[in-house]
Amino acid sequence: MNYFSEDELRCQCGCGEYKFDAQALDNLNAIRSDFGKPLIVSSGYRCSKHPIEAAKITPGAHTEAKAVDLAVSRGDALLLLEIALMHGVKRIGVNQKGSSRFIHLDWSTDLPSPTIWSY
Repeated sequence: MNYFSEDELRCQCGCGEYKFDAQALDNLNAIRSDFGKPLIVSSGYRCSKHPIEAAKITPGAHTEAKAVDLAVSRGDALLLLEIALMHGVKRIGVNQKGSSRFIHLDWSTDLPSPTIWSY
């Protein structure tokens, strides 16, 4: 089952470009199925001109179409992390402070792995 629309995963910089790796999407859908309730995508694919990516020295996994930020907090964030790890996610970013809390999951094979970081 596909739980995520192209609109949720497309670049939000204004270009509207849609790219998302098929295997990453399969993994994301499996995680969502096990999570058992809707997940809000705060960032999916980002083109190289997206302000966040353009500010980086080296673009990240979002530009590879293999990353997603999911708006979750507190207990849901912990549950998402547990499920992501069960599904073999090897690259995780955690932002659990302030008003825009999220968990970053990605399936890049070109960036260091396994790794976890905080924002």
